[in-house]
Order: sequence, then structure tokens, then C-alpha cells
Amino acid sequence: MTILFFSRLFYPRIGGVEKHVLEISKLLVKKGHLVTVLTEKFERGLLDIDEIGGIKILRIDNGKDNWFKKFRAWRNLWKYRQLIKDADVIHAHDVFFWYLPFRFLYPSKKIFTTFHGYEGNKIPGFKSKLMHKIAEKLSKGNICVGDFLKKWYGTRPDYVTYGAVEVSSIKYRVLSINKNKLKFLFLGRLEKETGIMDYLSALKILEKKRYKFNLIVLGDGSLRKKAEDFCLENQIDVHFMGFIKDINQYIGNSDFVFVSRYLGILEALVLKKFIFAHYNNKIKEDYLKMSPFSKFISISKNSEELVKQINVFLKDKEKKNQMVGGGFNWVISQTWKEVLKVYSKLWRLN
Repeated sequence: MTILFFSRLFYPRIGGVEKHVLEISKLLVKKGHLVTVLTEKFERGLLDIDEIGGIKILRIDNGKDNWFKKFRAWRNLWKYRQLIKDADVIHAHDVFFWYLPFRFLYPSKKIFTTFHGYEGNKIPGFKSKLMHKIAEKLSKGNICVGDFLKKWYGTRPDYVTYGAVEVSSIKYRVLSINKNKLKFLFLGRLEKETGIMDYLSALKILEKKRYKFNLIVLGDGSLRKKAEDFCLENQIDVHFMGFIKDINQYIGNSDFVFVSRYLGILEALVLKKFIFAHYNNKIKEDYLKMSPFSKFISISKNSEELVKQINVFLKDKEKKNQMVGGGFNWVISQTWKEVLKVYSKLWRLN
């Protein structure tokens, strides 16, 4: 079977959607399917036509994010209309609008959609909800990454998933570490929605309480300079590492993980780490609290609440260990093979 994925960003970029598409594509290739990922060229130097592990990658340059971008995307896709014609299954990861005019040119073509998340730190407005509803109505079926999408976008999913991990592939080496300090790890982009400044403000409070700790930050973003200046000013022991492809060794050698995105949470749960997740608006609160793993992590809305939660779980190790154990028992069944089964059911593959 010939499968065409649309994904705004893809490997080698690091991110949840990028990894989701990559892992599903790898499994499909192993099963003998022909997989092509059509994606944006997000940095110079990347090949327009590429391949990784049997996955064909086509990169298009849609230009700057503005009102005309969708027209440039449609123009670029017109060049690949034969690829669209030949595909048995077309599946859009959030960017259904790329395919919108082709939906009417090829009305019998099977098109599906996966809705992965929400718009940064914004509460969905009318336009966002409308685009989700159009994609839902014009798709043959859809997958929602998270139950919160039903509430906030009115989407009626055929299936709901939260991503996956592979327990057998989790390997890490023990680093040389200072056992006299608590070891915190932050995973995610350095943006308002991930709560980086609230996590740092909590550590500032812990510093005043004379806790000994260090923090490693794996990620980058528009708030990096602000975060670095905050740490220097408040003499917080923090190491900013940028984006790291192999994060397992850092997760494995931490005591607590600060993370609030599904894939990062799953990757920490499978390594039996206790997680502090942050939200700063109602949709992010539901994103976390409506998940099946919410009872296995600490969820807080600001730095003061986060400090209280850290104190609770530092003192109550039995409760912490119970939650960590429960999280691990849940996550070990969340494999990419199970997610592929969802796609296979949606596409009605034999």
C-alpha cells in the first residue's frame, strides 16, 4: 500500500509530532508499505528529496508564516499531484488545509487527519475551531491526540491516543553526578506555554529555603535568554543544553522531571521518574487533567503551588513511589505498535 503523510515539520527536527510521524512511518515500512512524508523545509541545507530508513521525504518551501502561505503550499503541492493520485491513503497531521483544494479535485481519495494539539498558549478561537471542524467533516476519519480536543474544538474522534514509547529501546548510561543535590530536569521548548519561567521561579523559592539542587534544561525557544538571565541573577545552578536527540540518559539520571507535553511525560514515566507538570490556562489544564496518566503525576498552576507539591513528594516518598509505579505500569502498554493498530483500524488495513 502507498501511504502519503502531510506533516508541517518532520525529522531531523525534534518534536512530538515529528517523532509520532517518524515512528509510525518506520513501522509501516517494516510491514512492506511505501511511505512518503511531505513536509516543510525548516532550515537551509536540508535536501528537497531525502530518505531515512526506507521513508521517502519530500521537503517544500512554503515561505514565511503569513496569509499567503496557504497559497504557496497549494502551489507546491500541485507539483506533487501525481503523488496524491497514486497514494492509497493520504493522512494529514494537523495540516489538513494543505490538502483542502485537492479534496475536491479527487473526491474519492481516502484522506484522514490526526489532530495533535492546540495553538501554543492561546485559547482556541472561532477560526481554529472552524478549521478543525472542516478537517473533521472532509476527512474519512480522524485520530485525536488527547481527549481535551473533544471539549475545546468539538471534534468527534474515531480514536484517541496519547503517543507512545518503546520500553525495549530505552537505554541510558549512569552519569557522574553529585548525590548530595536534588537533580531536576526540564524537557520542552522554552516558551510561555511550557512554564519554564514558573519552574525557575519555584527553584528560586527552593534556593531561599536552602535546598541543594541543580537543573538541566533540554530545549530551546524564545525565552532562553530571559531564563538564562533569571538564573544568573538568582544564582540558580542550571545548565542549558539546547535540544538533545538522546534524552534517555538525562531522564534516567534525574530525580524529578519538569515536563508538560504528552510525549515527554510518557518518556519520563517509562524511566520511572516523578513528573511535575505545569499549566497556565484552562485548555492546558484540561490537556493534562483529562489524560489517563493524570493520577500518576503532579499538576500545578503556578510556582507557589509547584513548590508545595515538591515539598509534599520529598517528604512522602511512599506516595511518590506508588505514583511512579502506577505510571510505569500504565505506560509500558503504550507502544508505537499499539498506535499503529489505531491507524490500521482507521484505514481499514488487513
